[in-house]
Amino acid sequence: MTGKRSPTLPEPEPPREPESPGEPETPREPRPWIERIGMALVALVMAALFSVVAVAASAGGEWILAAMSAAGALMTIAVAAVTVVRG
Repeated sequence: MTGKRSPTLPEPEPPREPESPGEPETPREPRPWIERIGMALVALVMAALFSVVAVAASAGGEWILAAMSAAGALMTIAVAAVTVVRG
């Protein structure tokens, strides 16, 4: 191998810039209130389960698991709030 390109191979194309998705054709409509509330309730149930795991892990001395579960509970509560507010 000499490091030179073979004359039979085509030249590679330069990389293209990624295309942005742009604006949607129609604006997004907010979800109905009943759907928002339902999804928020599901998220709150999940947050409660994360909280139970956090308490059980801290009682058992598993501090890293307790911290991760508590963080998961807080993030899930935040998602529930955003779901209701933003729609």
